[in-house]
Amino acid sequence: MTNKERKENGLPYRYDDPSLMGDQFAYQNKLYDYNATRPTDTGKRKKLLKEMFAEIGESCHVETPMHANWGGHNVHFGNGVYCNSNVTFVDDAEIFVRDDCLIAPSVVISTSGHPILPVLRERHYVYNMPVRIGRNVWIGSGVQIMPGVTVGDNSVIGAGSVVTGDIPANAVAYGAPCRVIREIGEKDRKYFHKDKPLDVWK
Repeated sequence: MTNKERKENGLPYRYDDPSLMGDQFAYQNKLYDYNATRPTDTGKRKKLLKEMFAEIGESCHVETPMHANWGGHNVHFGNGVYCNSNVTFVDDAEIFVRDDCLIAPSVVISTSGHPILPVLRERHYVYNMPVRIGRNVWIGSGVQIMPGVTVGDNSVIGAGSVVTGDIPANAVAYGAPCRVIREIGEKDRKYFHKDKPLDVWK
């Protein structure tokens, strides 16, 4: 089995195989152009995002700088996704982000990892697993989401968390490793932050 076939089948493969490079530099050049745009270059940014990403819906906004192994080529956005500055997509495999998600500054979403066995790292082996972020998820600043993770709809991932396993829908989760702290519920209809009363929802 070739390294390309191993990669496509989710198996460890050698990342230094030249046949795997493909158009990676071309995608990274698009990302370079995107990061060089001015904040007022909204039309140019929208055009570049459509060229860079695998899919991107309407009303998406990605602050610069953005970082990505494949320039966003394996990133799929729904509608209304907002990414704050310094987001990193290790997009060696597919990353799916559904509608209305909020991604805070300095978030890392990684599909790639290295085997624990030292000899495999010495021989340049890597593996990839897709990441799936559900609808209306808020990912706090500095969060790191590891390969193969799924985050369910409406959930909140607290700042600084390291997400190594799946998070269900409608949950508040944080920590390193990230774990579910509570469900989203009646309290959240009364308070928007700790004991601050919510006055815009009836």
